[in-house]
Amino acid sequence: MSDFIDKLKETFVTDDRWLYLVKGLGNTLIITFSAALIGIVLGFLVAMIRSTHDKTGKLKVGNFICRIYLTVIRGTPMVVQLMIMYFVIFATLNSRYKILVAILSFGINSGAYVAEIVRSGIMSIDNGQFEAGSSLGLSYSKTMLYIILPQAFKNVLPALANEVIVLLKETSVAGYIGMEDLTKGGDIIRAQTYQAFMPLLAVAAIYLIMVIILTSLVGKLERRLAKNEKR
Repeated sequence: MSDFIDKLKETFVTDDRWLYLVKGLGNTLIITFSAALIGIVLGFLVAMIRSTHDKTGKLKVGNFICRIYLTVIRGTPMVVQLMIMYFVIFATLNSRYKILVAILSFGINSGAYVAEIVRSGIMSIDNGQFEAGSSLGLSYSKTMLYIILPQAFKNVLPALANEVIVLLKETSVAGYIGMEDLTKGGDIIRAQTYQAFMPLLAVAAIYLIMVIILTSLVGKLERRLAKNEKR
């Protein structure tokens, strides 16, 4: 036991190496929740364009652009998108903007998956809801905004919350552009101590704890929605 404690101190306490994990965790959370916000906004926009085209036949150009976006983003690895964004598109930016590039990259990627989640929610709403809106004198856009989207959002909210969990774990590849996220923090400690077990175990444990917390919150959200539906 004393050997384990000594190894723990040598790995994390010596030279305050634990700060790499703290800094990395902070960057990971910033990237995750900022990218999630971008993804939700972008996803809702794409979903509305695609569902409008499916229901009315309008917005053909917008639907075509959205389909290309979805095909490219969902058909290529996240790490490749991140590297293209940093080393090609934003190659001239100072390294201080790594976190912004990471947020934008993960946000665009998440938006593609959010779009399909929201679109499925919109398409699941009965067409009678659109007819009800029309009978009330509402335009298609107002019917979508005031009647359809609130119902669709309620239906897909658990799936959106799960997308945030997936996004949290996906940010572990941010180190490919030199971003000091949680995984990179553990890798720095490993490089300094020449010990892989302790740093990687710590990183895995932190991710696991965050996922457990988020999963618990999603579970509570689903139960609350289920209770509201029964009323």
